[in-house]
Amino acid sequence: MSLLTVRNLRTYINTHQGSVQAVDGISFSINQGETLCLVGESGSGKSITALSILQLFPEGLVTHPTGEIGWQGSGLEVNTLTTPETELAAKRLSYAKRAVSYYRNEDEDSSDAAEDKDSVDLLQLSEEQLCQIRGSQISMIFQEPMTSLNPVFTVGDQIAETLLIHEPTLTPQEVNERVLESLRQVQLPDPEERMNAYPHQLSGGQRQRVMIAMALICKPRLLIADEPTTALDVTVQAEILKLMRKLQAETGMAMLFITHDFGVVAEMAHQVGVMQHGRLVELGTKEQVLTYPQHRYTKQLLAAVPDNLIKQKSVVVAFKSPQQRLALDLKKAANEPKPLIQVKDLSVWFPVKKGLWRRTVDHIKAVDNVSLNVAQGKIVALVGESGCGKTTLGRAIIQLERATSGKVLLEGQELTGLSQRELRQWRPKMQIAFQDPQSSLNPRLLVETTLTEPMKVHRIGANQEERIERAAQILEQVQLKREYLWRYPHEFSGGQRQRIGLARALVLNPRFIVCDEITSALDVSVQAEILELLLAIRAQQNLTLLFITHNIGVVEYLSDETVVMYKGKIVEQGETAQVCGAPTHAYTQTLLAAVPRLKLA
Repeated sequence: MSLLTVRNLRTYINTHQGSVQAVDGISFSINQGETLCLVGESGSGKSITALSILQLFPEGLVTHPTGEIGWQGSGLEVNTLTTPETELAAKRLSYAKRAVSYYRNEDEDSSDAAEDKDSVDLLQLSEEQLCQIRGSQISMIFQEPMTSLNPVFTVGDQIAETLLIHEPTLTPQEVNERVLESLRQVQLPDPEERMNAYPHQLSGGQRQRVMIAMALICKPRLLIADEPTTALDVTVQAEILKLMRKLQAETGMAMLFITHDFGVVAEMAHQVGVMQHGRLVELGTKEQVLTYPQHRYTKQLLAAVPDNLIKQKSVVVAFKSPQQRLALDLKKAANEPKPLIQVKDLSVWFPVKKGLWRRTVDHIKAVDNVSLNVAQGKIVALVGESGCGKTTLGRAIIQLERATSGKVLLEGQELTGLSQRELRQWRPKMQIAFQDPQSSLNPRLLVETTLTEPMKVHRIGANQEERIERAAQILEQVQLKREYLWRYPHEFSGGQRQRIGLARALVLNPRFIVCDEITSALDVSVQAEILELLLAIRAQQNLTLLFITHNIGVVEYLSDETVVMYKGKIVEQGETAQVCGAPTHAYTQTLLAAVPRLKLA
C-alpha cells in the first residue's frame, strides 16, 4: 500500500497577469521505506509539487483545479473543508463509483474495500488539520538552510520549538534530551556546544545537519528533501547522503528527494520522476530511467551530465609508472610556454582581534605560502572544500585582496607592490566572473549600462555608440540576443544572468579570467552550455582561466590542469588526467572518492 499517492495534481499560481500553470496533471506514489527522486530543470515544477503536498503557500496564491494527495494512516478525525465545489466533486465521485459497481456486478461499497479508511486527501484538510501533519508525519528540508533557520535564535531552541508544537506535554529536561539525541543522530560534532550556537556560527554542512535534525525530531513517516546538498562540498554531500540513507534504514521513512544531480539520483533513488514544464514526462525505477530512458527530455538531461560529456572528449591515457610521468613532465617542460600568471610564496592572513583594545592575538591563514604558474591559453581548475582558501587565492591573484606576503606576476610584471592608480592599467587584462550573478549584477542598471560602464572607465571605444556595438557583439558571443541590452537582470534566467556576468568580464578583452563557482547552482543542461561556451571562447581568444569549483565532474571535462587546496595550502597539482586519475595525496583521494557518479550496480 502506498504511503503517499498523488493523482492528477494541478497547481496554478495566481498572478496579476493571470494564472500560471506550475504543475500540470502529475501522478505518482511513494511506498514506506522508498525514495522517489524528482529531477528536472529550474522551473519544471519540482519544488511546487513538494510545497503542494504540505500546502506551504500564502493564502490565495495557488489553486488546485484538479487533483488528490492521498495520505495513509493520518490518525485524524477527517472533517474536510465543505464548499459547494467539494460537495459537488464528492457527489460526482459517488455516482462514478456506483456506476462502476453496477457494471461489474459488485456491491456498492466493494470499490472502497481496498482503501484505507484512515486515508485523507491533504488538499481537503483545514489549516488546523494540516498543522497536525506537518512536522510530525511529513517533514521538509529546504534548499538553503541559512535562509530557513532564524538567525536570532540558537539552533537548539529552533529544534525544540518544532518538538513542543507536536508534543507540548514534554518537560524542559525531556525536550533538552530529545534535541541532543537528534543532533547526535545527525552526527553533528560537539552537540552539547552546538545546540547553543547560532546559525551563522556553523558551516554549511553543519547547518544542513541541523535542518535534518529539525525535520526528523518528531520521527516523520515521509521526508521531503528539496535540493538538500546542492551547494555543499562533495565530501560534506557524501556525509549527508550517507546519513540520510542510514536514517531511512533505521526508521523506515519514505523520502521525496528533489535534485538536479544525477550522481545523487544514482545513489539515493528507488524510483525516478523527470519533470518538464510542470509535467511528469517519465516515471520508473532508477534502473529503467537512468539506463534506458524513453523520453527525449530525459535523454537530453543525461547527455548533459559531466560524466557523459567527458566520454565525448578524447580519452587521455592514465600514467602507468613514475618513469612515464617523469618523461611526460620533461617533455611538457620543454614545450611549456612562458607563464602568464606566476604566484610565488603567496600568503593572505586575516588578523583575529580580541579584547578592549582590539589587539591582534592570532591570524586566519586563508592562503598560506602558495606557489603556482598558469600558462597562456590554459584552463586551471582550483578545487577543495569550502574554507580552504580557493576564492581568497583567486581574488588575491587579480588584486581584489591584498597579499600579506609573496608575489603575483602578470606577464612578468609584479602586481603585489603596485598602488591602486598603478594597478588601473592592468585591470582590463584580469577579470572575474562571480558565483552568484543575481547579487553581482546591479538590479537597477540595464545590461547596456553594466557592459558599457567598464569600457568607459578604461577608455575603450571612441564614443558611446561604439561601446554599445561592442557590448552587443559580446552578448552575441555568449549566445544572447543583442536586444537583451535593454533589459534588467531580473528579466533573465539564472543561466542567462551567468552569461551576462561572463560578458561583463569579456568586454575589456582580458587575457585572464577567474571563474568563481559559476556553474555551482545551475541545472545540468545549462551547466553544459556554459562549459561549452567557455571552451569555445578559450579557443577563439586564447583565453586563460582559473576555474574555481567543487564539482569534480566539471574539472575532468573542462580543465587542462588541476590544483587541489586544503586548509590554505596546495597539496597536489598537475595535469587533470594525473590528479583525477591517479591522485597521490590522501586528501585528493578522499575528495575523489566522495564524488557521486552516474553508475548503476
